[in-house]
Amino acid sequence: MKSSVTFIVSILAVLGLLSGCAEKDQLEDGSKLINKDQFVFAASGEFKPFSYVNDDMTVTGFDIEVGDAIAKELGLEPVPKRIKFKGIVEGVKTGRADAAVASHTINEQRSKHVAFSTPYYYSGPQIFVRSDSDIKTVEDLKGKEVAASKGSTYATTAEKYTTNVKTYDSDITALKALSGGRHDAVITDFVTGKEAAKEGFDVEGRQLIERSEQAIVLPNDNPQLLARINEALENLREDGTLAEISKKYFGEDITTKPE
Repeated sequence: MKSSVTFIVSILAVLGLLSGCAEKDQLEDGSKLINKDQFVFAASGEFKPFSYVNDDMTVTGFDIEVGDAIAKELGLEPVPKRIKFKGIVEGVKTGRADAAVASHTINEQRSKHVAFSTPYYYSGPQIFVRSDSDIKTVEDLKGKEVAASKGSTYATTAEKYTTNVKTYDSDITALKALSGGRHDAVITDFVTGKEAAKEGFDVEGRQLIERSEQAIVLPNDNPQLLARINEALENLREDGTLAEISKKYFGEDITTKPE
């Protein structure tokens, strides 16, 4: 009896894996999509103003509008799909979404597992502290407790400067904890920290640590779709759509490469 149960569990596990890597529709140009008439793109909904949830449970934000604009360029219906940030890369790899428009920084570690588009905006990690903090630069972080978003490059950045790193499911949660008196600092995207301060969080930006390129994530086995998305991004950059979306959410154009 025990062996029969084990066998059934094994079969169910295999079926689960197969369903997670479902067969995609292949278009005439070789692009592969979950549904041939849709662009299903992942975003977390945890990362205001990049992606967040409205009162009616729809998602909106900079990343969502960029994803919608790309879908329009591709002649497809945009279908945003919420996946927690820490699971988005794995979700794209296993076929839960065609791509992720979710503010992922291009880096060597991720590039081993997924493909990146050309950058669609430029950002950078910044130190955020409470208004009464003496912390100003990365040198001041030694021995301090620093929070960051789980699975983000900001957590990796924090580990360069302190051994005491705490992680949260989202940057906003980390900043809220900081504002409420926990931790000594948060390292996150400079735009996200600035928006949190605007919304009344007791956080201030200090040193901007570096610049980073944010790109769309795709599975490695879909080069044709990658080429189409890169072409779409170029068109959206040239016709001013990316800049327009950026100014709507940030009051400035963060889609142009800094000098």
